[in-house]
Amino acid sequence: MRSKSFLYLLLLAIGCTGTKRASMSSGQLNGIWVPVKQEFAGAAMPPAVYAKQQLIIRDNIYIFNAESEDKGKLQYRDGKMDIYGREGVNKGKHFTTIYKLENGELTVCYDLSGKTYPESYDTKGKPMFFLSVYRKK
Repeated sequence: MRSKSFLYLLLLAIGCTGTKRASMSSGQLNGIWVPVKQEFAGAAMPPAVYAKQQLIIRDNIYIFNAESEDKGKLQYRDGKMDIYGREGVNKGKHFTTIYKLENGELTVCYDLSGKTYPESYDTKGKPMFFLSVYRKK
């Protein structure tokens, strides 16, 4: 159970950008997204870990499905995203992220501590950073 909660925490953390910090409306991110790559603290996660996950974004609301469901609110500004858990294992938690949408992929780098916004999409040597690359379903 502990590992499941940790995984959910990791997977909810959404956002990492360093090069492109353009302003984007949440409407551009609306849809169902499936992960195609994930890494935590510089280590690649095996595809079996995220094979059944999906992220649903509807304006400023998110639903993350894995072994259970998390729901919450999103706030966007200047390539940064704040994630506020309202239901599920991340209820009451706040994650800071950076994100970019390029070539049909949504890349999100999360600081799971919620203390700072990542400055790049690099998680190596950063024990609380999680990166996820999604494609629309």
